Amino acid sequence: MSASSRASAPPRVLTVAGSDSGGGAGIQADLKTMLALGVHGMSVLTAVTAQNSLGVQGAWELPVEAVRAQYRSVVDDIGVDAVKTGMLSSAELVETVAELIGGTAVPSVVDPVGVSKHGDSLLAASALDSVRTKLLPVATVATPNLDEVAQLTGVEVESEDGMRRAAAAVLAYGPTWVLIKGGHLSGDAVDFLTDGSEEHWLRAPRFDNRHTHGTGCTLASAIASGLAKGQSVPEAVTAAKEYVTGAIAAGFALGGGIGPVDHGWRFRTGGA
Repeated sequence: MSASSRASAPPRVLTVAGSDSGGGAGIQADLKTMLALGVHGMSVLTAVTAQNSLGVQGAWELPVEAVRAQYRSVVDDIGVDAVKTGMLSSAELVETVAELIGGTAVPSVVDPVGVSKHGDSLLAASALDSVRTKLLPVATVATPNLDEVAQLTGVEVESEDGMRRAAAAVLAYGPTWVLIKGGHLSGDAVDFLTDGSEEHWLRAPRFDNRHTHGTGCTLASAIASGLAKGQSVPEAVTAAKEYVTGAIAAGFALGGGIGPVDHGWRFRTGGA
């Protein structure tokens, strides 16, 4: 590639995650988010799911060698400005991806996906320790929701007051920053971002819309997109929260269950 064509390329973001056949979460949500936010999305597929608005009907993990080959193929030729992880269902996959990210000198966003929006388990119990000891330590930003915090640390959060304690428990495993997502609490949608010293509370109105499939994937991908553009972690998280809030507000019904957020809401509303 010539210098002139390389200079015109947008920032590059790599998602390492599972496929959602329904298009609302996983790799599909990640790539839609990246397109909407002006970066070039690339993907490493870790699993294939049979999934729709009603839940996950089946999941098939890809071999570790296939995941490693995809990652090396992209990074060694195209390069990458940020990496985002999603569904990594086994300890072997978690450890492989952690090793790959640890050897790539770019920001990384770890979404420690444990359970789908419908309550389906997406992470083997045996993989939890690998997430704690291998994956979280290489994360620039970890983005657990409250269920994932409890799964990883044992800390149960029932109010905003508990979010600092949850953040401290996750930070103890080594990520540089942690974003505790408080979407499962009542009241406003409140998230708490900290690196252990600096603190940011991010608030948004809660919309009466149950079509929220893909929010976690979308938020993590939006953060990675901001980091790839050179934004600081607080800047990237604040912009990502704004984007996801709009996507939730515009979420729409598909099928007979929980519909997706609208990744293209800014195109449809004319929002900047």
